Amino acid sequence: MSSQGTNHPAPAVRLDAHQHFWRYQAQDYPWIDERHAALRRDFLPADLKPLLDQHGIAGCVAVQARHSLDETDFLLGLAGQYPWISGVVGWLDLRGADLERSLARYLQRDSAPGKLVGIRHQIQDESSPSLFMQDPVFARGLRLVQARGLTYDLLIRDADLHAAADLCKRHDEHHVILDHLGKPDLAREDPIAWADRLAPLAALPHVSCKLSGLITEADWQQWRPVELLPYLYLALELFGPQRLMFGSDWPVCQLAGSYSEVHHLLETAISELSADEQAAIRGGTAIRLYGLQGNCP
Repeated sequence: MSSQGTNHPAPAVRLDAHQHFWRYQAQDYPWIDERHAALRRDFLPADLKPLLDQHGIAGCVAVQARHSLDETDFLLGLAGQYPWISGVVGWLDLRGADLERSLARYLQRDSAPGKLVGIRHQIQDESSPSLFMQDPVFARGLRLVQARGLTYDLLIRDADLHAAADLCKRHDEHHVILDHLGKPDLAREDPIAWADRLAPLAALPHVSCKLSGLITEADWQQWRPVELLPYLYLALELFGPQRLMFGSDWPVCQLAGSYSEVHHLLETAISELSADEQAAIRGGTAIRLYGLQGNCP
């Protein structure tokens, strides 16, 4: 019997485009304060993999959570050990005099080849994020990162969206990915006002956005999907599915809800989209923008 006509396209790969691993030491993670006590322990691949499997997610992108080359090395070590860690967004000192040498060393390393796919600095934690984004030394570093074909993950709060748009206008040589929808201030600003300030960023074709980190910007004990879905719908309107990607922000998300709750929120938001649009958000956008084609399980 002929097999002609029985072939089916391979199912689209699903990825979690934003999560963290760490071996917890209090001095290394000062942002994990008493309010974040549930995060004061190790979070490692063995903790995450069952959650990915439960939701049909094939792999993840591990993102830095402290300003340290040791953590970049640690995450790349995990990515070399676990093939389903498809990429690492690490940290390098973009203002360091030896940045070019550091970039070359990481991109040419034999272990976990091709797994360093992006760079991030926790700009939100700077004393003046807007001024930091105007620093010419930082600008030089960001240009080097983009010239080497690495994405830049942009971590800011919504008060700095205007400055972020100006930064991205000046740096359009490669992809910039806005983390956590720019961290809208859910307690003080309605979705429309937030969307108005996000729009200049969304208008830049090289800027994309992660549908992540929203439940921890809400009331951790009392948030409801109906309060958060408007932000996801507006992000869909502004960026379109081809510039949006799902990220759990695990384990940080566990401060406000379970992995399943985060996943269900995303699935609710995209339920009316076409199959291709859903596939983009679930993994296709991350694979394309981070260059993960050869890294996926």
